[in-house]
Amino acid sequence: MIFRQMFDLKSSTYTYLIASGKGREAVIIDPVLENVQQYLSILTNLDLKLVKVIDTHIHADHISGIAELRDKTNCVTIMGDQTPADVVAMRVSDEDKIPCDGFDLQAIYTPGHTSESFSYLMKDRVFTGDTLLIKGTGRTDFQNGNPKDSYNSIFNKLLKLHENTLVYPAHDYKGETVTTIGEEKNFNPRLQVKSVDEYVEIMNNLNLPDPQMMDIAVPSNLKLGIDFNKQKVNNGIEPEKFNQIKENEKSLLIDLREQCEIDKNGIIKDSKIIPMNKINEYLEENKKDLINKKILFYCAHGHRSTLAVQISKSYNLSNCYHLIGGLKNWKDKGLGL
Repeated sequence: MIFRQMFDLKSSTYTYLIASGKGREAVIIDPVLENVQQYLSILTNLDLKLVKVIDTHIHADHISGIAELRDKTNCVTIMGDQTPADVVAMRVSDEDKIPCDGFDLQAIYTPGHTSESFSYLMKDRVFTGDTLLIKGTGRTDFQNGNPKDSYNSIFNKLLKLHENTLVYPAHDYKGETVTTIGEEKNFNPRLQVKSVDEYVEIMNNLNLPDPQMMDIAVPSNLKLGIDFNKQKVNNGIEPEKFNQIKENEKSLLIDLREQCEIDKNGIIKDSKIIPMNKINEYLEENKKDLINKKILFYCAHGHRSTLAVQISKSYNLSNCYHLIGGLKNWKDKGLGL
C-alpha cells in the first residue's frame, strides 16, 4: 500500500494520499490549495490516478485544495451529507462505504468541532479531521460547533474502535504525526473526564483566538461547487427535456453514482449503472456499440456527468448529454424515480 502523510507548515494541516499500489487509483484527504502541485507531482511519480478527494469538514485555517484537484484531475469531490458547501459531487452519510481501488473507506459522522464533521475509517486506521487530535480535541466554539456533540462523537463512536486503531488527524501543532485510540483513551488530557458536563466545561473555557484565516477560508471553502452555467454549455439539458429524450429507443441512460448513493436516493428507471471511476473502461470497451446511441449521463449534482461528457469526446462519441444539476434537480422538478 502507498500511504503519504504530508504537512502544511502555514496551517499545520496534515493531508493524506492513499493508494493500494503503484499504477492504481488514489484518494486524497484534506488537501491544502497551496500544495496542489506537490500532490500532483507525487501522483505522477507513482503513476497514480486521483479518483476521489475528501474534506473531513469545512476548514477555517486554510483554503481547501479539493476544487483545484477536481479541475486538474477530474476526480470526484466528497464530503459528508451535512456539509453546507455548495454542490460537492458526492455526499456521504454515516456508515456509508466509499469504494476505492483495493480498499474501502467508511464514513463516520462525528460532529462537534463543526456541525458537518466526518471521520473516515480504513482497516487499521481512522482519519479524524479535527474531531480527535493527538492529545487534544477540536475546538467547539465556532461553525456550529457543540461540545456535547464532540463528546458523543469521541466517546460513543471513535473510542469504540479497536484500541490499536491508528489515529491520523487533520492538524497537529506539536510535531506529533500519529497516535492510537488506546493512547488517546489513556493519555489525552481532555478525555480524562467522568461526565459529559465535565468535558463541556473544559471546552467552553479554552478561550482560544479565532484562526487567522477564518474570515477568508470559511467563505471560500463553502463555494467549491461547479458552476451550473458551465454545465449548460457542455451539452447540459434541463430535467424536462432530459426526461423526453430518454424515452427515445436509441437513448442510453447512464447513472454515474456509487451504489451507496443509489441505495439512499433511488435511481431513474431503465438506467445503466456505471460508476464514474469505471466510465473510461466502459467507453473504451463499448465505443463501437455506442457510436449510434444518444448517451444521457447523470449523477447527484451534475459535476460527474459534466466530466463524463468531456471524456466521451475523446472516444469520438459526440451524441452525449448530461442532466444539469443532477438527480437533485430532477427531484426538485417533481420527476419520478
